[in-house]
Amino acid sequence: MSDGKQDETPVDSTPREPEGAAGEPDAGSDQPSRAQSVLREILESSTLVVIMAIVASLAIGGLLILFADEEVREAATYFFSRPSDTFQAMGDALGGAYAAMFNGAVLNLNANDFAGLIKPFTQTLTMATPLIFAGLGLGIGFRAGLFNIGAQGQLLIGATLGAYVGFAWHLPWGIHLLVAVLGCALGGAVWGFIPGVLKAKTGAHEVIVTIMLNYIALNLVAWLLTLDTFQRPDSNNPISPIVDETAQYPLILGSEFNLHLGFLLALACAWGVWWLMERSTLGFEFRAVGANPRAARTAGMNVSKAYILVMTIAGALAGLAGSAQVLGTEKVLTTATAGSLGFDAITVALLGRSRPVGTVMAAILFGGLRAAGPTLQVQAGLPVDIVFVIQALIVLFIAAPPLVRSIFRLPAPAHEKEVAA
Repeated sequence: MSDGKQDETPVDSTPREPEGAAGEPDAGSDQPSRAQSVLREILESSTLVVIMAIVASLAIGGLLILFADEEVREAATYFFSRPSDTFQAMGDALGGAYAAMFNGAVLNLNANDFAGLIKPFTQTLTMATPLIFAGLGLGIGFRAGLFNIGAQGQLLIGATLGAYVGFAWHLPWGIHLLVAVLGCALGGAVWGFIPGVLKAKTGAHEVIVTIMLNYIALNLVAWLLTLDTFQRPDSNNPISPIVDETAQYPLILGSEFNLHLGFLLALACAWGVWWLMERSTLGFEFRAVGANPRAARTAGMNVSKAYILVMTIAGALAGLAGSAQVLGTEKVLTTATAGSLGFDAITVALLGRSRPVGTVMAAILFGGLRAAGPTLQVQAGLPVDIVFVIQALIVLFIAAPPLVRSIFRLPAPAHEKEVAA
């Protein structure tokens, strides 16, 4: 029945669009924007900058190869009369050089058996082992806000103590190796503890202190090698006795290869560093101190304790890098045991962005460059210094990301744009 009143329910007179036209957006309509977003993230990522830095370094290294090649220089003298000869010589020089580097660092395609085929890559891993250890230690320091450049001295002291345990103590197999490895770690830890304490208690800058300790370590080892305890019998050369076989790293793939158990220990340490920095409370404190020491102190964290622990752990890892030398590859202690490993490890840590996975990959890259040097000299007839130039160029480009972005026209990250604005 009707009570005489009209129904006052409002009626929507707005015309409706077909369902799917303006309601829910089409599933494929936002695919281009998503693709553009992913592409922009890739172009702005620091990983791409690292890759492009390596590419730029190899490209400039290629120019040096061309300048160093005698046939290229000779063909360039009559370039305008027969330019094809110059381009052919350039192609042969570059192809021969990079093929030699590949054969020396990855796979020897000229080998007659499988062992010869994979031996270059095993040598690359062997060369990379001390760089992994030292790079991990430096990476922890960088993330904690400490620019530790003392891996050279920490490596030397660790190698000294480990070598002494290796040739002076005569222990059963297994126990001897374990004690020698711990000796290397202990020596490096003590040498890292010193700048850590000075930084925490006196505010001494870790860069200055570690530089001084590098020189002290080098001269200390040189003096120790003049003593009868450290000098090889019946020899006037500054070289220690050979480490006992019971204290040497076992070879993983047999006597045909130099790859030893230290490489697996380095990978285990990489996992341990990842867990420490990403999953543990102590690692969170390290990262907090590195991000803002004042805020960390306000939050109740012991910044001085963090500095000491970071430098001690970094020193222990650098000492393990020394174990790869005296217990693995060289099996003796000399003043040249560290070589340039401590300084190369700085580049490795920077190239790997102070992350364990990146550090391992960067160490393998530098190990490959070191392993390829002799092959480059023998097969291509080029100076081995080109490898060191490529390493230096990588350092240059890694230290200047804006330069790399400018060369390859890569966009700057969003946070950098905000800071610039």
